[in-house]
Amino acid sequence: MTRYLRLYLCFLRFSFSRAMEFRVDFFFRIFMDVVFYVVNILFFKVIFLHSDLLAGWTEPQVMIFVAGFLVIDALNMTVFSNNSWWLPIFVNRGDLDYYLVRPVSPFFFLSFRDFAANSFVNLIMAAGILVWSLMSYAEPLSWSRVATFVLLLINGTLLYHLINLLTLLPVFWIHSGRGLQQIFWNLSKFMERPDRIFRGWLRMILVTVIPFSIVASFPARLLFDDNPGSLIVHILAVTVAFSLVMSVAWALALRAYSSASS
Repeated sequence: MTRYLRLYLCFLRFSFSRAMEFRVDFFFRIFMDVVFYVVNILFFKVIFLHSDLLAGWTEPQVMIFVAGFLVIDALNMTVFSNNSWWLPIFVNRGDLDYYLVRPVSPFFFLSFRDFAANSFVNLIMAAGILVWSLMSYAEPLSWSRVATFVLLLINGTLLYHLINLLTLLPVFWIHSGRGLQQIFWNLSKFMERPDRIFRGWLRMILVTVIPFSIVASFPARLLFDDNPGSLIVHILAVTVAFSLVMSVAWALALRAYSSASS
């Protein structure tokens, strides 16, 4: 564990030093995410100009939900997004060989190698929006629920990453994951909407098979529902299931991998 921590600290130092070498790109990416945050907040603000409730939530509750998925997006962009983007390229070019022979877990190396320093700044801004939304909420929120809410946002980020990886792994067999990635990005929009606006079979799919609706919605519901225990069990059960599926899929993918030397 200590070795992996030291390795990750090296990743951080390298990523920040590299980001400072391309400062125009660094600040442009920050500006791009600021626009994303403003657009999403204004979208729901406009809805509440015409309605007092959305899926049973008041405007302050929806703002907490929005801040939650902004934090998840920022965490994913900071920690996982660049690494996920490079995985299909490494597979097709045979560069994955260099990661398979290293004396650490290749899954760890490929998931955490590139830390997006510019997105870390945006993560701080998203966290600020979250703190503002929680402090603006009129009703009292216990510290235990708030702490659990934050932990479940981190869990939601991990679950989001696992779903993304499962759409990337077919590249080991079909050599192009662009189509599946487009499907993933389109389906991920469900994460940005409260889960209770969906009904019937669609909602069942979104909270089990492709669980985008529990990534940010369920953690927010934890703050407002009277009986949050079932929500926590559901979130953890889906996360564990996807982790197991991911471990099996990763092992199968490595077996199917044709290295550059083969």
